[in-house]
Amino acid sequence: MLRITCVLITFIFSISMHAQNAPETFKNPILSGFYPDPSICRVGDTYYMVNSSFEWYPGLPIHRSKDLVNWEKIGHGLHRPDQIVYKDGLRNSNGIFAPSIRYNNGTFYIICTMVGQKGNFIIKATDPFGPWSDPIWIEDAPGIDPSLFWDEDGRCYYTGAGIVDGTQKEWPGKNGVWMQEINPDEGVLLGKKKQLTYGHASNARWAEGPHLYKVDGEYLLLIGEGGTGEYHAVTVFNSKSLWGPYIPNHANPVMTHRHLGKTYPIGQTGHADLVQTQNGDWWSVLLAKRRVEGFITLARETFLAKVIMTQQESGVTPIYNPGIGLLVNSQERPDLPWTPVPEIGERDEFDNEQLGLEWNFLRSPKYKWYTQKDSHLEMQLRPEMVTELSNPSYIAQRTRHHSYVASSKLSFKAKTENEKAGLVIYRRHGNNYQLLKTKNKIVLIKVFQEGNKGDFEPRIVASASYKEKNVVLTAKVDGINVQFFYGNSEEELIPIGELQDYTIVSDDVAQRFNGVYVGMYATSSGIKTKNKAFFDWFSLLGND
Repeated sequence: MLRITCVLITFIFSISMHAQNAPETFKNPILSGFYPDPSICRVGDTYYMVNSSFEWYPGLPIHRSKDLVNWEKIGHGLHRPDQIVYKDGLRNSNGIFAPSIRYNNGTFYIICTMVGQKGNFIIKATDPFGPWSDPIWIEDAPGIDPSLFWDEDGRCYYTGAGIVDGTQKEWPGKNGVWMQEINPDEGVLLGKKKQLTYGHASNARWAEGPHLYKVDGEYLLLIGEGGTGEYHAVTVFNSKSLWGPYIPNHANPVMTHRHLGKTYPIGQTGHADLVQTQNGDWWSVLLAKRRVEGFITLARETFLAKVIMTQQESGVTPIYNPGIGLLVNSQERPDLPWTPVPEIGERDEFDNEQLGLEWNFLRSPKYKWYTQKDSHLEMQLRPEMVTELSNPSYIAQRTRHHSYVASSKLSFKAKTENEKAGLVIYRRHGNNYQLLKTKNKIVLIKVFQEGNKGDFEPRIVASASYKEKNVVLTAKVDGINVQFFYGNSEEELIPIGELQDYTIVSDDVAQRFNGVYVGMYATSSGIKTKNKAFFDWFSLLGND
């Protein structure tokens, strides 16, 4: 009944919005915040997209759209804790890597890699809303970034990133793309593996993220290269035969910003997928990053680019944003019916039985230590902490703006000094801010680890006496700075500490593949307790 009601509300909302004048342009990114490695497919007039999620659960967020611009989150591919257990100790930026979503003969398939555990797997569903199947683990499938391709004869093929022909790594970062036939319903690889490429040049680095298509009777292999940083790029290879040879296209790289330096507002473009509309037009989704005051604070986001399939010397050649050749902030939108979707709610009053789709956990909960009732979120204090590689009592949302205000009202009485609850901005266990209520105090804690190695020590940068049970906690982010506040109400906020450095959660400092989250936290700091924290509401309001 809930599903029917939601669909009806969405339908009514869309009909009312259709009455408005449709814009001629759209703005990039189409998914703001931590949405890397996009993969897309079309079924009829509806588009479905999935992204990487790494150590965050639920995993594999799924969006749908009618116009390639307005996207609505409809669920997650990994939505049951027992599908894949994200074990304690799973490292930052390990976990769910680079999925691919495809549709064939009535079934949706997502193929993906679980880095740090069992490797590559497939999940299936007849309805993209779910439920999705348990993982079908694929034996003898080395490497990452798998994708599926069905040829016209109905046979299915696995492409993945890795070197399977035994060749040596003659240069730093050498990697490749290989292919093998597969039974996708059983996860069984068939026949022999075939190495297709090591990249488009003799010293190409990190060939990965492959997708195979058949366009105008020709096979087109699209991959990412250069790593997911400054030298990221999209390259393509052409073949008249399924098994190759796959020849690097002379237009390579067909999309990159590696030559623009760090002054262009969009950078590090790559890891793309292609989709053809019902009208025959081609578009591409791909990841890129935006800088604010020289820093990347929203990690890898999902962008959209127009593609024209041309016939050139190398064969079928995709031209990205013809006449421009770059990703841009705004451009003419796809020739599809304008179909707005409900905006993401800025405030959650916790008046439903289930958490909304925007909420995530670090790793998968072993049991349900939270509940929504009486219009508040009740969280158990547990020994686990956000400074550990575990599943702490932390429920958070992706940040989606360069400037935003995150607030929550907390009702909590600490019995001992080790009991704490409050608001946390988190990039990884060594890079976060914690604004917490503890016994008779409000404390602001900064956790800073430079790079990926080295020790770190949580440091109290400010504290204030506070004996009330209820408190409103707020973080106001403005570009590369953040100011924290506390008070009896939203109208009576007191700053705590000085203006803080928000760049400690940026790509430039924290590095790796995940993104920035903000949310609610409760911990007993290594000691068991029966105490609980109650959050009346949470709001996340963008200012840009």
